[in-house]
Amino acid sequence: MSFQGKKLINNPNDVVTEFIEGLVETYPGFQYLDGFPEVKVVLRADVSSATYDKVAVISGGGSGHEPADAGFVGEGMLTAAICGDVFASPPVDSILAGIRAVTGSMGCLLIVKNYTGDRLNFGLAAEQAKSEGYKVEIVIVGDDCALPPPRGIAGRRGLAGAILVHKVAGAAAAACLSLADVAAEAKRASELVGTMGVALSVCTVPGRVTSDRLGPGKMELGLGVHGEPGAAVVDLQHVDVVVSHVLNQILSPETNYVPITRGSRVVLMINGLGATPVMELMIAAGKAVPKLQLEHGLAVDRVYTGSFMTSLDMAGFSISIMKADQAILHRLDAATKAPYWPVGVDGNRPPAKIPVPLPPSRLTKSEESLSRPLQLNQQGRILEVAIEAAANAIMDLTESLNEWDSKVGDGDCGSTMYRGALAVLEDMKKHYPLNDAAETVNEIGASVRRVMGGTSGILYTIFFKAAYAQLKANPQSVVTAKQWAEALEASISAVSKYGGASAGYRTMLDALIPASAALQERLSAGEDPSTAFVVSAEAAIAGAESTKHMQAQAGRSSYISADMLVSVPDPGAMAAASWYRAAALAVKDKCQAS
Repeated sequence: MSFQGKKLINNPNDVVTEFIEGLVETYPGFQYLDGFPEVKVVLRADVSSATYDKVAVISGGGSGHEPADAGFVGEGMLTAAICGDVFASPPVDSILAGIRAVTGSMGCLLIVKNYTGDRLNFGLAAEQAKSEGYKVEIVIVGDDCALPPPRGIAGRRGLAGAILVHKVAGAAAAACLSLADVAAEAKRASELVGTMGVALSVCTVPGRVTSDRLGPGKMELGLGVHGEPGAAVVDLQHVDVVVSHVLNQILSPETNYVPITRGSRVVLMINGLGATPVMELMIAAGKAVPKLQLEHGLAVDRVYTGSFMTSLDMAGFSISIMKADQAILHRLDAATKAPYWPVGVDGNRPPAKIPVPLPPSRLTKSEESLSRPLQLNQQGRILEVAIEAAANAIMDLTESLNEWDSKVGDGDCGSTMYRGALAVLEDMKKHYPLNDAAETVNEIGASVRRVMGGTSGILYTIFFKAAYAQLKANPQSVVTAKQWAEALEASISAVSKYGGASAGYRTMLDALIPASAALQERLSAGEDPSTAFVVSAEAAIAGAESTKHMQAQAGRSSYISADMLVSVPDPGAMAAASWYRAAALAVKDKCQAS
């Protein structure tokens, strides 16, 4: 049985912006960019890109892990933190705004936790920033030791060990090191730390029901910080037993996740996941230190106990162990004003917010080219009904998508897709240049990029951007069926290239690849284009349904056992098949009526 979780909040959609407002009121050394709700960036009040002469250290990700990452902004640690919606990667534009706000001549380092959406969004932002003249380096942190060596492209998850990497990098930057040297120290630190978590309960996302997946008397080993299922559900054990298991898993010579052997010096972090009393965290710390010393032969040089990277209201803790030497300890001991390391607060209170910086140059298209035509031509009318049908299909499927995603992901696929579909419908009525197919596709991508977070948002933005580039290469105003098929093929190739997935990976491509193949085959055979579109839509539906029998190799589903995936289709594939089929049927009906 599930039930509505209790939260001391207002509108669930406003929790992140209201958190930021409270944070900057509490700490006078913080500011935020005046770009709510799309841009949610917390930064040091004493840093300006125009004058900053040290390497800027920037991190971020989905919210819900507070105090990470915004609570670690401050001299000697992070220069800025980019906040996404709850458990959703921040959008590219928000990351770019943070880079532009704090990056001076020395450049910036992006520290990214290893989740697909974060890698894609921060990666695209880094490439854009480089094209604007900024010096940017990226370090990916994947410190999870709970699961066996990962299959596919997902890799190890980024957990609380990232906080130690933040501290090392921030101290190196404060010591006036070059960008290359700061990045090298951060990368080395990321390779020396391992983490594993244990949960007594799952978390409740604001506005959503609480899952009862963990029943009374049960605990989960290796649960993900977004509520993803972990390595195993077991009976509740004494903390002595739990701590021993976690330490053995992190230090296992079979997996060799961390280069720690008997005689090594280490740093220990006991991290509360949100609803664990300090008393219980201190008990875990008190048991972990002697076990590390006596059972594993390690010298424990530092112990950090508290809530550093949480998972909303999850009960449980994670343990991180980092191999230490004098250089690492020097960085960890260096002074910082980041309040949740923690340190005291001092200084004058500057204005709470400052304007969002604009790009050095902004290319704008004419108002005429980006406005809805007074009268639609035949192509414009077909585009309109296809877009409307596709968006409505996604909105009608929202609850089913969320239900499927709650079993194989973090449960928000439907809500994320709904936001994109609603934005497309609203923007189409205002300004889509429907008589220009290429520009219309580009505007759909802009609508999606503005409102959709997480991996889905960035992948669909890439999808529409690639289609636009392909269509734009055609000098003719009317797009043929063959050119639409080529645009679909280009979009699929781009998503596969940047997302890393291909056929059989249990993603949206498992719907789109067979649809593209069927469409090209039917068109080559000389079939009527609208009929070929409908036939290819049936291939999309069949492809999406086939994901029930696939082992995930990309995204959060890749952390879930095959047994749990059986009979549940991939939500992304079902969404893609749904809008594709709706568009095909709408085009068929429109062509028959004309």
